[in-house]
Amino acid sequence: MPDQDGLHLGAVKLTSRLIHGTGKFPSSEVLAGSITASGAQMITLAVRRLHLDGDHHSELEGIDLGGYILLPNTAGATSADEAVRLARLARAAGLSDFIKVEIVGDSESLLPDPIATVEATARLVAEGFTVLPYASDDVVLALRLAEAGATAVMPGAAPIGSTLGVLNPHNLRLIIAKCPVPVIVDAGLGCPSDAARVMEWGAAGVLVNTGIAKAREPAAMARAFAAAVQAGRSAHLAGLAGRPEGFGASSPQAGTPAPLAPN
Repeated sequence: MPDQDGLHLGAVKLTSRLIHGTGKFPSSEVLAGSITASGAQMITLAVRRLHLDGDHHSELEGIDLGGYILLPNTAGATSADEAVRLARLARAAGLSDFIKVEIVGDSESLLPDPIATVEATARLVAEGFTVLPYASDDVVLALRLAEAGATAVMPGAAPIGSTLGVLNPHNLRLIIAKCPVPVIVDAGLGCPSDAARVMEWGAAGVLVNTGIAKAREPAAMARAFAAAVQAGRSAHLAGLAGRPEGFGASSPQAGTPAPLAPN
């Protein structure tokens, strides 16, 4: 069922809050069937895998990319400069003004580089891109990315591709509560209940790839994720009976010195 209130990202309004990934699928036919089953309007695709020079086969061949809002990503980049170059390449190829900034900070865990991500986000926003940066579940980092002009922030629930589910509920809930831009939970969601859970907390959407691509029946799993996202959104709008646990410093704030005035 379409989302009547919709998710606004830049000039685009999405009625599906599930963003569908395009990697790791066994064939382009399976991928196409999964995207259709999910009802997703936005799909993400790695600029590096597109082979824009035309010399290699792309896993997206045979899929009508014109039927979707494209979110190119800079997966594989290891620096802000490389991410900016890939974003420019995607725009020059006519793919989109949207860009998902992904910059690897650790080659083993594939966790993102926070400093390079903020830098690349600020630079690409200045160049007119609609930037959705992928980040770790760091609350302050999410706020800094919003300050840098990100249209939405995309914290991971767990390391990318791990399907481990939500490892740090405390931080994700704080990011959702504090961030002034939409929060789209990305990476590590392994099952539909993970998606429903973060949507209940007020996430604006989710991005799912491995949890669908590696399922025994990807199209059926895509439908399950879509239903979970809608159910979680409906529950959030209805208002959950439970209340989030309180957050607060262990030390009293009264009597502490006032912050120093800037020079």
